[in-house]
Amino acid sequence: MIPQLKKLPNGLRLLLVSMKEQRTATVLVLVEAGSKYETKGENGISHFLEHMCFKGTTGRPSQLLISQELEGLGMEYNAFTGMEYTGYYAKARADYLPRVVDLLADIYCNPLFRKEDIDQEREAIKGEIAMYEDVPMRKVQHLFMKVLYGEQPAGREILGPKAHVEKFTREDFLLYRKVHYVPAATVVVVAGKFDPAKTEKLIREKFDGFKRGKKKGKIPVDDRQRAPKVLVEFKKSDQTHLILGVRSYSLTHKYHHTAVVLAAILGSGISSRLFQKVRTELGLGYYVNASHDAYTDHGLFAASAGVTNERAQEAVVAILCEFKRLKDELVSSEELKKVKDMISGRLVLGLESSDELAEFYGFQEILKKKTVTPEGAIQKIASVTAKDVQKVAMEIFVTGHLNLALIGPWKDERAFQKLLKF
Repeated sequence: MIPQLKKLPNGLRLLLVSMKEQRTATVLVLVEAGSKYETKGENGISHFLEHMCFKGTTGRPSQLLISQELEGLGMEYNAFTGMEYTGYYAKARADYLPRVVDLLADIYCNPLFRKEDIDQEREAIKGEIAMYEDVPMRKVQHLFMKVLYGEQPAGREILGPKAHVEKFTREDFLLYRKVHYVPAATVVVVAGKFDPAKTEKLIREKFDGFKRGKKKGKIPVDDRQRAPKVLVEFKKSDQTHLILGVRSYSLTHKYHHTAVVLAAILGSGISSRLFQKVRTELGLGYYVNASHDAYTDHGLFAASAGVTNERAQEAVVAILCEFKRLKDELVSSEELKKVKDMISGRLVLGLESSDELAEFYGFQEILKKKTVTPEGAIQKIASVTAKDVQKVAMEIFVTGHLNLALIGPWKDERAFQKLLKF
């Protein structure tokens, strides 16, 4: 399963991942456009534009026509916006692939951006923003990015503020799309069962009218930090939701895969250290996990938990103790093997369908401009040693880089600020 990378005359990249044993095919269109590419005044436009692409095209001038065609073929379809990319995909029976390509090319290349559609979709997006405001487990993630990156693009909410959603016009969408939705910044991934030669010809035909343009870049992240930081948002609730973490490594850093292993040791699964300590042993709350989130020019390592209010400070201390333990002690060979086997096993299980394969290869190409196979990724994980884990823990778990975000019945940050030290 070696993907074939093609480059079209207009600069668009085509990634073909053929698997004859599949019964489905997925087309995923990814573009280097997201909240980190926005100016402060544009914050939220990447996400809004994603919605607008489904509201009507030159070939299918209404949302109803698009959805009827997609659903009439039993397709699974959606779109998503992140900090560094926006994606559009559809998955269907393999013999429907020509229709999938035609639909997604039309959605991506020919949106209408009618004023009446924009005004209608504003209300839906404002409702989406309000929905996430009401979900503390989701809201605390934004608070954590804000405490890490402040007013930088990486610290802003992907959906943007309601005030921006209220004012975006058709001209705003056209201008943003002109400098970001260009062939050189676009990857079309086809994964599953298909004929590579016929599919390449079809993609070239359907995206032939997608004209070259000059891509506007993004501002590099300023990742400097000298002292611990805390951000608290008061909310009357029966549980405190918190994220405690540090700055870590980008996607291409040599210690990226070590940080992935470190996160799994701490907080992936019921047998992980944080689950056993915070939930099983201390009974501080229901959920706790850890993750290493990597981007093109920065990364973050964080533990998330939902804990009882009166024991929130105890939970922070417990998590810090587990961080410190990884600095002080080498991970045993047995635990390291278990974690590496778990990561590789989940990777294999997670790539059983065509849409998962498309995302696996597509995200690599759009973010790193190169790909590794699942076998290559597993080998990188397998090469991580206990000394590597300890070295990374010693490097990232330092007092000056600690950050804490909380949502709960708290108004005073000082009680938590004094806890942030090793």
